[in-house]
Amino acid sequence: MSQPSTAVPRSRDPRIDAFRGLALIMIFIDHVPGNPYERFTIRNIGFSDAAEAFFVMSGVAAGLAYSARFLPQNVAQKGLWHGVAPVWNRAWVLYLVQIFLTAWAIAIYSGGAQLFDVPALLTQINLRQVYENTQAALIGIPVLTHQLGYVNILPAYMVLLALTPFAIMVGLRRPWILAAASVLLWFCAGLWRWNLPNFPNPGGWFFNPLAWQLVFVCGLLTGLSLGRKERFIPKSRLLFGLCLGFLILVFAWRHVPGVGPYLNHQMARLGAAGAPFHLVSHDKTFLALPRLLHCLALVYVLSCSLWVFRATASGPGAPLRLLGRNGLLVFAAGTLLALVFNVILKATGGAMPYPVLLPPLGILVMLAVAWISESASAKKQRIAYALSPM
Repeated sequence: MSQPSTAVPRSRDPRIDAFRGLALIMIFIDHVPGNPYERFTIRNIGFSDAAEAFFVMSGVAAGLAYSARFLPQNVAQKGLWHGVAPVWNRAWVLYLVQIFLTAWAIAIYSGGAQLFDVPALLTQINLRQVYENTQAALIGIPVLTHQLGYVNILPAYMVLLALTPFAIMVGLRRPWILAAASVLLWFCAGLWRWNLPNFPNPGGWFFNPLAWQLVFVCGLLTGLSLGRKERFIPKSRLLFGLCLGFLILVFAWRHVPGVGPYLNHQMARLGAAGAPFHLVSHDKTFLALPRLLHCLALVYVLSCSLWVFRATASGPGAPLRLLGRNGLLVFAAGTLLALVFNVILKATGGAMPYPVLLPPLGILVMLAVAWISESASAKKQRIAYALSPM
């Protein structure tokens, strides 16, 4: 008679939790404009920012969390719905959080306008439609076509998560077909300006899921490989050198006098010669090629560096890992804090000491929220982290 097996939790990669936590901090800081800490976020060293890191880490986490449910033996034993249900349930949770954050964004800015007598707040973060075209805005908000500033990253993530079961099924069998299809969709979206519609505003989503799916899929394929104890892109000294060289070039592009204007001029000449705009610009909505390459090069260099693994696994990295393990709750708390702090800064004209004190206070609150959430968790199991990188 077979003995019952004891489930042993899979070791977590500390880099995933730590970098997700770091991305959440940077998103929060960037969402409180005018503070002195902005100069230290990732967007100041290159073209990409914490949003790309958020999507990459989300893809990695999805690949690790859900891929085993879609393995042929598990599908045969438990059915396909066993794999699809938790993914779509997570997407539904994201939708509820999006509506919750949107409602509170309206309340916070409305309250700030009334409390501080700053009516200009009612025209910011895309709120004008809510007050001047209320009927249409109240249609757009629940169907996700009307998104407010600082509360517009989850809809794209939700759409991508809803499609994740299909991506996993392809990625487990033909990963390079999934990668090629993702690149093709990204290219076509930029070439023909495909996007999901806004309503009642013109245009499309700020985070266009047809373009941003590429960084998510790159993360997903990485997660699928990590689940097999492999690397999707093997370590290579040549590739590491190319990626590191590109990161150095981009840093010079941003900060060395004369380099940026010259290279931007060359890109403008390529655009005038007929090159698609998303190959020769820095557009965020369509995830332009320079942003995409910077993100992927940074991910590869960090993933190949042993010191990065040791740093994220160390004691000082514990707060970042704590934030990353409670990502959605921390993101929601950080978003609400950023909205409140923005109202305070607008009401005070950004007077000192608010820009200096508010961001660190917000980070402390985010850490407290993560600690309370984890302490109150019913699981109460010790987190096991991997001892060596892949």
